[in-house]
This record gives sequence, C-alpha cells and structure tokens, in this order.
Amino acid sequence: MILKMKESRKQTDDYLSPHFITRSNWLRAAVLGANDGILSTASIAIGVAAASSTREPVILAAIAGLVAGALSMAAGEYVSVSSQTDVENADIEREKEELAEMPEIELQRLTEIYEKRGLKKETAIIVAKELTEKDALSAHVRDELGINEINQAKPVQAAFASGAAFTAGGIMPFMVTLFLPLKSIEYSLYGLAIFFLIILGAVAAKTGGSSVIKAIIRITFWGTVAMGLTALVGYLFNATVG
Repeated sequence: MILKMKESRKQTDDYLSPHFITRSNWLRAAVLGANDGILSTASIAIGVAAASSTREPVILAAIAGLVAGALSMAAGEYVSVSSQTDVENADIEREKEELAEMPEIELQRLTEIYEKRGLKKETAIIVAKELTEKDALSAHVRDELGINEINQAKPVQAAFASGAAFTAGGIMPFMVTLFLPLKSIEYSLYGLAIFFLIILGAVAAKTGGSSVIKAIIRITFWGTVAMGLTALVGYLFNATVG
C-alpha cells in the first residue's frame, strides 16, 4: 500500500514538473558556451602546441583564447538577444496601437486564431471575448505574436550564461596545458577535450530530454573535426618555419 502511494505521488510530481522547453533559453546558451569554451580553447592550444617546442606559447594561447572567447560569447549573445528583444518590443507596441485603434478587428483576429486551433466558432468567440476583457494585450502577445515567458528574449541572462559557460568549459583544456607533459600534450588535449565534450553532451541531452547517444556522437564528431584541422594548421606552420 505504501509503495503504491509513493509511486502515485511520483507520477503526480512528474506530471506537474515543468516541461523541458522551459529550460530551452538558458540551456541553449549554456551548452553553446561550454561547448565553444572546451573546443575553442583546446583547438587553439593544440594548434600552437603542434607548432611549438615549449610550453609557454601553448599556455599563453590557451589563456588568451579563454579570456577573449568568454568576452566574445557574452557580448555576442547579449547583442543577438537584445536585437530579438527590440523586435519583440516593437511588435508589442504595434499591437497596443492596433488594439486602441481597431479593437473589433483585433477581436476577430483572436477568434480566427482559436478557430484554427480547433475550437468551434461560437466557443472561439466566447474565449476571445473573455480573454480580451481580462487582458487584451497579453492575449494577443501570447496567441497572435507567439511571445510568452518561456521563449521571451532575456539578453542579460543569455549573456551571463554564455560567458560563464565558456569560461567553465575553457578552464578544462587550460589546466591540461599547465600540468600534463609537453611531449604528448596535443594528444592529451584532444583526448580530454573529447571526454569533456562527451560529458557535456550527455548532461545537456539528459537535461533537455533528448537522446544522449545522438548528442554524444554529434559533439564527438564535430569536436574531432575542429581539433584535427587546427592541429593540421599547426603542423603545417611548424614545417614551414622549420
């Protein structure tokens, strides 16, 4: 009896828990930042290591890539998401004007939206009128423009998540350049970077409710391509200099 009650409570908690889509904004920025931090820092370090016989240039390249990349990710994310916010705000202002100037037409638009979603015309009219009476702007922003709390752009949150995630990811290969033997550091950087990417892919997939295997394969393949090409550039440069 007790086990059945616990199982029932767990099913209820699972049912009431937030959907994965509620995590999409911060998860996208965090995964992109951490992935880029690991991959960019490791790739830069591998490229320099392939063309250098001393540790100092490798460390310098790694920390420069880490700092520049974190700032670039944060700034880029902020500008990008701010642009999205500007578009959303412009549409909301336009919607305010339309509601003030032609409320009947806006009510008809809302009714048509609900009809297309499957409601009968009579029901759609009732729903549209009741939502308009309660908060017309919110109803139109949500159902006509498709903007809600889940997908609404948040520039500061996105910028912080990207910058912090890039730093967290970039620190891992940077630590490799400090402590592991220089002789085989390219292979150490590659192996540990792939290991870090696999963990990141698995955690991100689990958090987002997607396939862990697909995430690992995708992140491993593109990580190998990026680091392999960077190493090739380093070897070619080294050969040219030599």
